[in-house]
Order: sequence, then C-alpha cells, then structure tokens
Amino acid sequence: MIDYHLHLWPHKERDRPPSLEQVASYCDRAASLGVSEVAITEHLFRFEQADRLLGGFWDSEPDGALRQSMARYWDHHAHADMDAYVECVLEAKAAGLPVVLGLEVDLYPGRMDEVAALLRGYPFDVLLGSVHWLGTWRFDDLDDPVSMAEWKARDVDQVWDRYAEAIEEVAASDACDVLAHPDLVKVAGYESSVPAECWDRIADAAAASRKAAELSSAGWRKPAGEPYPARGLIDRLVERGVPFTTASDAHSLGDVAQRSADLRDILADVGVTSLRRFRGRLGRDVAVDSGRDVAVDSGRDVAVDHHGRES
Repeated sequence: MIDYHLHLWPHKERDRPPSLEQVASYCDRAASLGVSEVAITEHLFRFEQADRLLGGFWDSEPDGALRQSMARYWDHHAHADMDAYVECVLEAKAAGLPVVLGLEVDLYPGRMDEVAALLRGYPFDVLLGSVHWLGTWRFDDLDDPVSMAEWKARDVDQVWDRYAEAIEEVAASDACDVLAHPDLVKVAGYESSVPAECWDRIADAAAASRKAAELSSAGWRKPAGEPYPARGLIDRLVERGVPFTTASDAHSLGDVAQRSADLRDILADVGVTSLRRFRGRLGRDVAVDSGRDVAVDSGRDVAVDHHGRES
C-alpha cells in the first residue's frame, strides 16, 4: 500500500519550516500500518511562490463576503517557501526514507498553463489535481460560516454540475498526475439527486486524460461519512481502466495511513490488484501490497508521463 497524499501543516497552523524529523515520523507511522511508500503533497497555495503568481485571483468575485473570506484564507496560508519544502523532502529521499516529492494543486481557471510552468522548475515526483473551491467559494471549508452558508443558498445539483466541470478542467491540465479525492463535492453531506451523471463525467475525464484517481480515507473523517470516491464512482473508474493511488490526506501524524486496511479491502472487492506509483512524474503500476512492478495492459510494464503518453 501507499499513502500518496500527506500534508506537513494542519490548516489552522501557520506554516513552520519543514524538517527531516517530521518526514521521518510520517514514514514510520505509515510503515507501522502496512504502507510502504508515502508522498508529501503540501498545498500549492501555502507557498509564497504561488502567492506571487496567483494572489488576488479572487478580486473579480462580485460577492463581497466570499471575496473577503478567500482573501483572509489565502493570507493566512501563503507564507511557506517552496524551495525549502522541496529541499527538505529531497533530503529525506537522499537519507533513504520511502518518500516521494509531491504537491497538491488546485484549479485556477484559465491559469493552469502558468501553474504548470511554475511547477516544471521543481523536481516533483507526483502532482495531485484538486478542486476545493468553485470560483471563490470554498465548498469544503467546514469551519468557515460564509462558505457553509452557501450550501443552503445554492441548488445542490447545479453545484455538483459545476464541480464536475472543474474536475474536467483540472484533469485536462499538465499540472496534475492524480485526481485527488475526486468526489470531494460531497464533503459537507449535500448529495446530488443524480450523482451518476457527475460520476460518469469524472470517470470519463480521468480516462481521457490518463490520470490516476485517488482512493482516500479522508471522507470517513468528514460529514460525508464514506471514502472518496463513492462506490458508484469507483466502479466507473475501474470499468474505464483508470489506475488508483491510495491516500489518507493527513494533516497531522495521527491521521497518516488512516484506515489503509479498509482501503485495501475496497480495492480487493472491486478487483484492483495494483496501484500507481510515481517517480519524476512518470507513473508505474505496482502490486497493492508490495513495491514490485506488475505487468499491466498488454502484459508489460507501462510508464505514463504527465501528458498521458507511454514512455
């Protein structure tokens, strides 16, 4: 098993310098729960480099409450230095820890080419593509009253439709390799009356872009009360041959590799025997319970770059 979605800082904590000791503690915790490799994938928006490129994207938001909420959120988070972060994880790799260098990248409509250009300057192994907000509405910020009030003011089916459209855009970009928590829109417990339409669009986007999809235990810690993605979406991803990673989306040591055994059981139940591992943004399938490369597709190993091309 792998845990390909780990954060160094809780959301409520202002960023502190990353350390080799913290990464090592994550690796030890993961190993104790049967996870053989982890990816550190901090949020792009927590770095000053992202602030210089993307800060102020919310200025055109006509809703003053949403605009101010996003501005406050961004200002709280965007203080870390990406160079120091990368150096820390590379130090951990050099020390022999079973860790790869990643990042979680949100959708910035019309700006993803710029984001991809920024990230090409760093030796990332894997990039997660995420949708945490629609426009400037952070639909998954359960602690923000402004964000949560929007759920009661909006048509839930339309929200799911907009979310699917956003996933389609992030999947089509060169700024991600894995679709993280692909049905995050359900996080607050608001379900579409026609979820299958959204599931089909997400699964089609993953397959068309040759991105992997993340199976995450984080949804069990939220009002959604189930993993990401839901079983209906898992089945559609499997039917389309989309590869998987597994993840806890931990923001603290105690959540690292959480319920990894339950994720293993889900994979077994749907007949998935391999996971996608990444090096230098090249993907290769490995057996669920080992680091051994496994034969895929036509009986040979397939490495897939972030453009979806075999290499």
